[in-house]
Amino acid sequence: MRSSRHPMAIPVSVLRLPRGPDGSGRGFSPTSPHSRGEPPEVTEMTKATQATRAALRRRFLLTLAAARGQPVTFVLCQRVRVSAVLGAAWVPDGTEVGGHNGSAAVAFQVDALQTPLGVQRAALLRGRDVVVFGFQMAEKWRK
Repeated sequence: MRSSRHPMAIPVSVLRLPRGPDGSGRGFSPTSPHSRGEPPEVTEMTKATQATRAALRRRFLLTLAAARGQPVTFVLCQRVRVSAVLGAAWVPDGTEVGGHNGSAAVAFQVDALQTPLGVQRAALLRGRDVVVFGFQMAEKWRK
C-alpha cells in the first residue's frame, strides 16, 4: 500500500528551445533583422524559389479540381491502398492557425471509401496519412 507521504510524481513536459545564432544561449538574437522587424532580404534566388512554389501550388490545386468527383486511389502510410470518390480537399491558404503554410492538403473528404475492411459511405482522410493519390484525368482537363 502506498504511503500518503510520497505522492505519485506527475510527469511534466519540458520545452527545449534551440540554441540561438550566437551559440551561447537559447532563442534568437535580439539584434537579428527578424527581431528588429526588418523584411527578409529578397534575392534572385528567393524570387525564383517563390515563383517555383507558386507554380507547384497552382498545379496541385488544379489537380485537386480535376480529381473532384472522380474515382481516386490513395496510398496511405504502411502501403495501405484505398479507393474512393473525391469530394473535396481542405488546403489552407497560410492564414490558418496551426502552423500550416498552405503547401499541402490537410484533409480529403471522400465518398464510397473502399478499404480492406469494407466500404464506408463517407469518410475524411487526414492529409498527413496520404502518401500519394492518383486518378484517371478526364479529357476536359488534359492540355
